[in-house]
Amino acid sequence: MPFFVFVYLRMEGNDFLSIKSWAEEDRPREKLLLKGKAALSDAELIAILLRTGVRGTSALDLARKVLDKVSGNLNELGKLSVNDIRKLEKGLGDTKSITIVAALELGRRRQSEDIREKPLIRSSRDSFDYIYPEMADLSHEEFYMLYLNKSNRVITHRHISKGGVSGTVADIKIILKYGLELLSSAMIAVHNHPSGNLKPSQADVDLTHQLKEAAKWMDIALLDHLIIGDKNYYSFADEAIL
Repeated sequence: MPFFVFVYLRMEGNDFLSIKSWAEEDRPREKLLLKGKAALSDAELIAILLRTGVRGTSALDLARKVLDKVSGNLNELGKLSVNDIRKLEKGLGDTKSITIVAALELGRRRQSEDIREKPLIRSSRDSFDYIYPEMADLSHEEFYMLYLNKSNRVITHRHISKGGVSGTVADIKIILKYGLELLSSAMIAVHNHPSGNLKPSQADVDLTHQLKEAAKWMDIALLDHLIIGDKNYYSFADEAIL
């Protein structure tokens, strides 16, 4: 048989077919981007960790062989040391074995983490207590946003801007961008007055109303705007000027 025919036939077999030659939606990395992580099998996820196969074996086939050695049981795989994994299959060197061990250890640590309930915002005092440690000793103005879910629990907070002693600029587009990315249902604006004077300026009032109206188009409610001074605060919602 001519050599080129032999090579062609070998390439037709699964063992020699490179992942790069697959349809894009069937490659593990591209599949994750297109369909999400839940769409991938255990072998496909491990193939992403391995990054490359070895001569004659794709990363996916190598991942399948590794799983076969532990009967497809990830818990058993997680018990193995780097040296144990390296012995599972030819071609698993230190780098690939260490990557697998590290990924499984992260998974183990994630499972053992306590599920921390996100802070619930029921009043302006709750908002103040949440953010004040972040802003307590500032000698200049800074602007933050608290982003909340439908239950009014804090998803996270974002630093929006840093200014001088007498003011800072908050970009509404950036504020709403974060809100959309976090899929937030509500938000609370917060900035500080280093002077300790809690009275809102006209610029504060105008920004608040502009932000509230803009957020409505995104189906995000602006619940409050706090001005923080020295261990105290002013709430637009409490003062009924929101």
